[in-house]
Amino acid sequence: MMFMATTTSSAAHTSLASVTLEVADLDSARRFYSAFGVDEHVRLRASEAHSTGFRGFTLALTVSGPATVDGFVGAAVDAGATVLKPAAKSLWGYSGVVQAPDGTIWKIATSEKKHTGPDTREIDEVVLLIGVEDVKATKEFYVGRGLTVAKSFGGKYAEFAAGQAGPVKLALYKRRALAKDLGVPVDGTGSHRIVLGSTAEAFTDLDGFAWEAAAPIAPTAS
Repeated sequence: MMFMATTTSSAAHTSLASVTLEVADLDSARRFYSAFGVDEHVRLRASEAHSTGFRGFTLALTVSGPATVDGFVGAAVDAGATVLKPAAKSLWGYSGVVQAPDGTIWKIATSEKKHTGPDTREIDEVVLLIGVEDVKATKEFYVGRGLTVAKSFGGKYAEFAAGQAGPVKLALYKRRALAKDLGVPVDGTGSHRIVLGSTAEAFTDLDGFAWEAAAPIAPTAS
C-alpha cells in the first residue's frame, strides 16, 4: 500500500490535504473503504510494491465520542478489517486500532471517555502519523520544506498545521513508540508503500518517506 497525500501550497507553507493508498486489489479496497466510511478521505491506486511487517505509519481518525469510535471500529471489522487493539479507555481517552485488508493500520480515537452521546459517524480530523527515528531532525527538515508546526513535544511528537483544502494533518512520532501504540512489532522491510504528494518538487525525507508532485484532488462526482 502506498499513500499519495496531496498538498496545498501558499507562499508561507505547504500542508497535507489528502491521501492515496496503493493497494493490490483496487475493487476490494474500494468496497472496504466505502463500508468503513472513510472513502472521502482516501484515494486508491494499484501497486505491487514489496513490503513486510510494520510500514512505519498509521492513519488516525479523531471523532467526538466513544460511541462513534465503536461505530467506525465495527464498520471496519464488518468490512473485513482485523482488530489490533479493541476499543477501550486509556489515559488519553478512548480508542481502538484496526488493520484494513490492504494492510493499512487505522486508529480511531476520542479524548472523551464517557459513553454519553450517540454514534454520529462523523470524522472531526484525519491525521497521517509517520514513525521516524529522530522527531526533532525530521521536524526541522519539514519546516525547511515550508510546513508549519502546530504542536511540538520535544523529541517525542510533532504535528503540522492542516491546510484549508481538507482535514488531513501530518504528524511525527518515534517509530518504535508508534508501533507499540498500535500493538504491532516495530520490524518492517521494503517499501513504506506511502507517497506524500507535493504541489512543488519531489523529494525524500530523512526516513525514506517519498514525496511526489501531485495535483490537488478533484471533488468526487455525486
